[in-house]
Amino acid sequence: MTASKLAVALSAMLLAASLPTAAAEAPQNFAVLDTPAAVPQISFADAAGQPKTLADYSGEVVLLNIWATWCAPCRKEMPTLDHLQAELGGPDFEVVALSMDRKGLDVVKKFFAETGVTHLALNIDTSAQAMFTLGAAGLPMTLLIDRQGKEIGRLIGPAEWDAPDMVDFIRGRIAANENEMR
Repeated sequence: MTASKLAVALSAMLLAASLPTAAAEAPQNFAVLDTPAAVPQISFADAAGQPKTLADYSGEVVLLNIWATWCAPCRKEMPTLDHLQAELGGPDFEVVALSMDRKGLDVVKKFFAETGVTHLALNIDTSAQAMFTLGAAGLPMTLLIDRQGKEIGRLIGPAEWDAPDMVDFIRGRIAANENEMR
């Protein structure tokens, strides 16, 4: 192979490696749907007690995490969700951590303070109705939702959301979904 062909081939490989890919393999236990599915309507409150729905995130890719402070695996994964929000959060992506704590906002605020969670917005559903509406078999459960509000996939159980393979997978889904919007 000539030096110029080698340089072209090497350049193409480097370019391909630097681009986010929609085909990034899903991390273990992340079930990706063949066709995005409608997400049932849920409602919850923010830290100020104001009503919210997933429609408030229209146009963004959302990672919706259903959790509770009394859930040991949830407590362990929450800092990794905070790191993911710090790394990828912005106008195109939001981690929506939705607490199912019936004891209210104070218990979640205390947990966030104790664990150093600073990048996640506090959201709560004290009725836990969202958990049932979304068909959560247990906690934690996380849905990846596209910009049109459709579920791309879900993971039941805890995950290391800031692990490189997970960040690359989500980054690829954000980029793919952005291209579909054009």
